[in-house]
Amino acid sequence: MKDLLSPGSLVTVGGGVLTVVGAVAYATGNANLSLPTIFYGIPILLGGLALKSSELPPARRVVPKNQLQREREAATPELGKLLGDVTRWRYGQKAHLESSLEALKLWDEDRPPQLLEIEELHGEAGYGLRLRFACEAVPLERWQERRDRLSRFFAKGLTATITPLDGDNLDLTLLPAGASSAGEHGES
Repeated sequence: MKDLLSPGSLVTVGGGVLTVVGAVAYATGNANLSLPTIFYGIPILLGGLALKSSELPPARRVVPKNQLQREREAATPELGKLLGDVTRWRYGQKAHLESSLEALKLWDEDRPPQLLEIEELHGEAGYGLRLRFACEAVPLERWQERRDRLSRFFAKGLTATITPLDGDNLDLTLLPAGASSAGEHGES
């Protein structure tokens, strides 16, 4: 259902409907309807197909959007911007946080790390985020070498914790300094 509601899908369907209406109108001899619908339908359809070919879906959100809204608004605005950035449709990018990962030197042009899911955390020390990445061609050692920089990169006063997982995945947890990574997941 999420794929059907992407902007690229909506534009493609709209262009397809206009093109079909124009073709039917042309076949029935209704020139007043066929000319504008085909004239607009085909370029809209092609634009929608171009969007679909470069589409990057949002990262899976573990905690429902409205569950930790009060904590999110009280937290540093950078974390809210980060959450909003990775939970929307992106176009023309290979991966979420592409420019950030490039700046952190955690990027591989052929097989970049992929953000799989994001989880909002709230515990005693405050609001934070957990980002699950598929490392792809970037080794875990490089992530661990940049842990201190990751702590400062997204917002001031955060502590980054890197937890290796099965296979090629890792969890990057960003919590306020002094917080443990075992905070309450999605609980207020």
